[in-house]
Amino acid sequence: MADSRTRLGSFYDELRRRKVLRTAASYTVAAWVLLQVGEVTFQPLGVPDWVMTALIVLVVALFPVALAISWFFDLTRKGFQRNPEPEPAGTGDVPAALAPPHSAPTTEPASPSIAVLPFKDLSPDRDQIHLCDGIAEELLNRLAQITGLHVVSRTSSFRFRGMPVSASEIGEALGVGTVLEGSVRKDRNHLRITTQLIDVRNGFQLWSDTYDRDLEDIFDIQAEIATEVANALTVTLRTQSNKECCTTESARAYEYYLKGQHFFRRWGTRNMNFAIQMFTKAVEIDVDYGRAWAALADSHAMICMYWSASAEHLAAAERASVKALELLPGLAECHVSRGLSHIVHGEDAAAIAELETARRLDPKLFEAWYFYGRVRFQRGEIELAAELFEQAERLNPDDFQAPILLRQIYQSVGRPDDARAAARRGVERAERHLDLNPDDTRALNLSLGGQASLGNADKVREFARRTLEIDGENPDTLYNVACGYSLIGDTDAALDCLERASIHGMAIAGWVESDSDLAPLSALPRFRDLISRLRRSESERRPAAGPAHSR
Repeated sequence: MADSRTRLGSFYDELRRRKVLRTAASYTVAAWVLLQVGEVTFQPLGVPDWVMTALIVLVVALFPVALAISWFFDLTRKGFQRNPEPEPAGTGDVPAALAPPHSAPTTEPASPSIAVLPFKDLSPDRDQIHLCDGIAEELLNRLAQITGLHVVSRTSSFRFRGMPVSASEIGEALGVGTVLEGSVRKDRNHLRITTQLIDVRNGFQLWSDTYDRDLEDIFDIQAEIATEVANALTVTLRTQSNKECCTTESARAYEYYLKGQHFFRRWGTRNMNFAIQMFTKAVEIDVDYGRAWAALADSHAMICMYWSASAEHLAAAERASVKALELLPGLAECHVSRGLSHIVHGEDAAAIAELETARRLDPKLFEAWYFYGRVRFQRGEIELAAELFEQAERLNPDDFQAPILLRQIYQSVGRPDDARAAARRGVERAERHLDLNPDDTRALNLSLGGQASLGNADKVREFARRTLEIDGENPDTLYNVACGYSLIGDTDAALDCLERASIHGMAIAGWVESDSDLAPLSALPRFRDLISRLRRSESERRPAAGPAHSR
């Protein structure tokens, strides 16, 4: 009986998807009106009685024909199009590397829910991944404006890029009821964007469309898709103008912004410098592009924080963050950018004020909580830092940075079980990230301490070798490798890396002394001598002449 009810429910859902029920209702109303008109007008006009009988027979006979047509075809703005058959549910398992986080739901939430997958690049040269990701992310941001709609984070949904798994399997892994997927084909200035919204319970399409437009129409296309998805889910989208949402009306500036974001997320000085080039072009095209100014400030600040805080990058971070905040004083991201500039200038109080403002403006902004935690940790306020990192992890359960830093804090305050659990979460997430980005030294570096805490000394040495081969002259890499070696007892190798890191620009003695991963070195003369040299170096130059953080 239960199976029968399930099949009946699925059949009913399919009737709704193919709009058969809507067609039946519309046909009935139209037929009733037609027969009423015939009954009133035929006799005064002298129409023979058999005509009315024939009309009734015709109306009844055409009813199943109309239903059959609606089953196979849908009337769209482009005319009649054949309804696609439901996508067959996959039978394979989701690859282990792409398994959901430990806290991810395994059943569909009661409220409407959606995951936006990375769009496929079908351009002739396959060189538009930045545009594909940007369109998908913008749609994700727009859908997040819907009250009551659960939207999975970019990190969670984008990890399925290129994986041979069905929408139903992705929905089950992410705990959502619908999946939005699509493709982009860009040829010169022309775009073809196809999208489809899939019900993960049965693989049926709830809605699909194709957009053939010029690049200049990209903002309108994104708004149309978001509205269509909202309509299909019968929820209300709070629409924004292009200026409010993207802060530019220039498609060219927006494309450079998307290219910059593509490089920014890939980590490393080379990619960060490419990001700076792209964001600079964006603000040259549109000097009032607030989000691009904020992203430009972030890029310069990241270089200062992890690699080389030169006067040029410090000044650029300051200039761009001020400009972003002037243009968008109500946007939390701009306050984070301003906070990062204060951090790399060694202005903790000002940084804290900006990050607190960002948290107030957008309590769900991961970066506001995460970087606030970093500032508190650097100041030695580790218990407060733990609370901030914990909230950051709750906001982005796929992030590997916060749990790995939490592992370090928990260990230092005598919470070994929590430290081990945090290490395991962080390492698992970092490994999933590395499956898609094997050259990401950020994930490799932070994994070192987590692997050591879990007793995986061989993994520590493997990851140390990999990250040193990729980026072995950067202080960020050298410092984290030193932490990994310290935890597995390779003290000489750890001190060698720390000294090399200090030569290349690591300059915050307070951070080094607060780092529990380096506790095994704390009594060694070489370590105390290194701390003394760092403190002398700090006193001899203005604040933050080197990277503000080592992690």
